[in-house]
Amino acid sequence: MSRLRSSLFVSAALSWMACKPPADAAPEPATAGQGAAEAEAPAWSYPEATRTGHVDDYHGVQVADPYRWMEDIDGEELRAWIEAENELTFGYLEKLPYREAIAAKLEALWNYERRSTPFEKGGQWFVYKNDGLQNQSVLYKTKKPGEGLEVLVDPNTLSEDGTVALSTLAVSDDGKYLAYATSASGSDWREWRVRDIATAKDLEDHIEWTKFIGASWAPDSSGFYYGGYEAPKQGDEYEAANYFQKLYFHRIGAPQSDDRLVYERKDHKDWEFGGKVTDDGKYLIIDVSVGTDRRNRVFYQKLGTVKGQHVELHEVVELLNDFDASYEFVDNDGPVFWFETDLDAPKGRLIAIDTRKPERKHWRELIPESEHTVSSISRVGDRFIVNYMADASSRVKVFDLAGKPVGDVELPGIGSASGFGGDRKDTATYYRFSSFTRPDSVYRYDLKSGKSELFWEPKLAFDPEAYETKQVFYSSYDGTRVPMFITHKKGLELTGDTPTYLYAYGGFNISLTPKFSVPNLVWLEMGGIYAQPNLRGGGEYGEAWHEAGTKLQKQNVFDDFQAAAEYLIAEGYTKTPKLCIGGRSNGGLLMGASVTQRPELWGCVLAGVGVMDMLRFHLFTIGWAWVSDYGSSEDPAQFKALRAYSPVHNLKPGSEYPATLIYTADHDDRVVPSHSFKFAAAMQDAQAGDEPVLIRIDTKAGHGAGKPTAKQIEEWTDIWGFAVDQLDWKLPEKF
Repeated sequence: MSRLRSSLFVSAALSWMACKPPADAAPEPATAGQGAAEAEAPAWSYPEATRTGHVDDYHGVQVADPYRWMEDIDGEELRAWIEAENELTFGYLEKLPYREAIAAKLEALWNYERRSTPFEKGGQWFVYKNDGLQNQSVLYKTKKPGEGLEVLVDPNTLSEDGTVALSTLAVSDDGKYLAYATSASGSDWREWRVRDIATAKDLEDHIEWTKFIGASWAPDSSGFYYGGYEAPKQGDEYEAANYFQKLYFHRIGAPQSDDRLVYERKDHKDWEFGGKVTDDGKYLIIDVSVGTDRRNRVFYQKLGTVKGQHVELHEVVELLNDFDASYEFVDNDGPVFWFETDLDAPKGRLIAIDTRKPERKHWRELIPESEHTVSSISRVGDRFIVNYMADASSRVKVFDLAGKPVGDVELPGIGSASGFGGDRKDTATYYRFSSFTRPDSVYRYDLKSGKSELFWEPKLAFDPEAYETKQVFYSSYDGTRVPMFITHKKGLELTGDTPTYLYAYGGFNISLTPKFSVPNLVWLEMGGIYAQPNLRGGGEYGEAWHEAGTKLQKQNVFDDFQAAAEYLIAEGYTKTPKLCIGGRSNGGLLMGASVTQRPELWGCVLAGVGVMDMLRFHLFTIGWAWVSDYGSSEDPAQFKALRAYSPVHNLKPGSEYPATLIYTADHDDRVVPSHSFKFAAAMQDAQAGDEPVLIRIDTKAGHGAGKPTAKQIEEWTDIWGFAVDQLDWKLPEKF
């Protein structure tokens, strides 16, 4: 079930431009007779950003917000500032040495065929495939997995520049209809349409103003359930807070205005609803979440037909309404529902609830909590497949329906496994496996024999055997043992001079496991080290690990990250002038906090779509949903903690900050770009050193999901070009 909480030419030699601004961005050299102040002016001249006297009162504390005007995304003054900043940034980036070589390497390595795991409905199979440099992956149908693929939906035909993405889909049980959602320019907003699978033609159905939640078909394929919002006021689409979501049923052929309201809660504006029809078609499971909080509620309704029409037969039953834990519906055996939960089990377990006797004293535990953290549980055929994390790497075990262990899925090595979908009639399932240097390959697991076999693997123009990955453990400032993956070319001599990219996230129960990334591979091909620590705030070691990096304990995340950097330096991997750090979204917040707290530790900072104003994040779009992790400035104690690390509020005028590239997008309606705008303006104003503070503002792009391949290559060319230049990195001749 989808929930809101469940979480881009030719070589040139180094020249005089290395670590310097372009000629048109630098002032004339000081000459005799100039004043000392003029002669010592910073090398970079930034666009003027008006500082106002705006002040807010938080629990008696006066807090200045001089760039409040940057929250008016369409304001004339802001648009002029954006244009000027982009002119400065791209004027520098487009002249960088190695730029063409980096772009060529990114394009060459991105140009490989990629496939998803295949899935079946109504006797037909479906799979996503990208030929290599296609902006968006294409959905295909076939009668047999891997053979005779026919195009079903090609999102590349929906826009000239590839900025319309296929975000999610649902196939009816009889294989007749496809409900699919698209998003434009990176927005979280989705539009749903229905396609006749036999003809690959769209029907007239069209649904607007939905976010995050998927669709689930009625057992008779007469329509589907989805979650939607009231249409926002014109001009507020990308800024206004998203509240009062409702659960609807859409009947095929009817206009959206006729959709049946299934469930809403006017007394809880922050409740979100996801509807899932059970495989037997007898129940509608209503998942009730509040933002990104792991805890949820689960309600249900019985389904049936009245006068030949699919309907909900009874009132909603509030089965789990204590909001005390996470409950993920797995499947059911008639009135017995199976749930993955962290109730009394921070690392997860599987329980059975008989809805005829729903009291807790009747609950049964099928698969107990283990030493490893549960990533997911699926039911396929007569088996439960449990995907665990062992020190942030996948381990997969198989159980019978009574919870008895029956074997393990043998994985190719240390990495990340995902998939394992199917239903109760299947005898096999498909999954994907990848690592830092091995792209996703697809495997078929036979439930009867317990054997895995390689079903499909991609072909890339690089040698994965040339690299090695190790996992180390280091101590954070409070003594907590934190794991970190380190990848580099085999035989690398640890001289302390190797450019190193330290990337992390640390939040929202999201786990960073070993996964393949073309940009990271390019970094490795350039001769660099890639390091990925598993900070508190993530989900690698269960709920206790997550909670240790939330709200009043958020500083633990930043401490873990800074301790990782100190470990890399102490062990001889790198040193400050060669250390580049990066993160996106919540990871962008990590960058903002790290550069304000320890500016002397970093050689280069890459801050993407970050949450930088911790006092006002909850006031825009879906920002209110993050209060479960961050807390809120409306609470006095939480305000104090937020104010202590909020990046925008902790920049100190006259400080020397490292080279920093902030990047965002004008259509980001998840982390609104005003976060990055404010941070860039304030950091440029505070910078007393010679290193650049630049902001790259993309157009027709959003938070990151669905970004076209071409735009990802452009973005990473700029990001890596900036890092190479600022780390004074001479790339290998054969790169």
